[in-house]
Amino acid sequence: MMYDGWMWGHGWGWAGWTMVCIAMVVFWAAVITAVVVAIRYAGGWANGAGTQATYGPPRPQDVLADRFARGEIDEDEYRQRAALLHQNH
Repeated sequence: MMYDGWMWGHGWGWAGWTMVCIAMVVFWAAVITAVVVAIRYAGGWANGAGTQATYGPPRPQDVLADRFARGEIDEDEYRQRAALLHQNH
């Protein structure tokens, strides 16, 4: 058998090299995706807000602050309810 100068892919043709290129793109896309997911998970950004995920019901102070921020209650009502919450705690 004569050596024709090609070390790899003897007889593969263009289809074989195309498949190798596609496989490399898929491989590197999987590696990059895995790294990004690992960094997001390790950084606590799993909930999309950039903060640690919290479990359980929200605190009453947080609910009150959210309602005030959304404009559902005015400042006077916010202060009255906040004072009432602080009295009971």
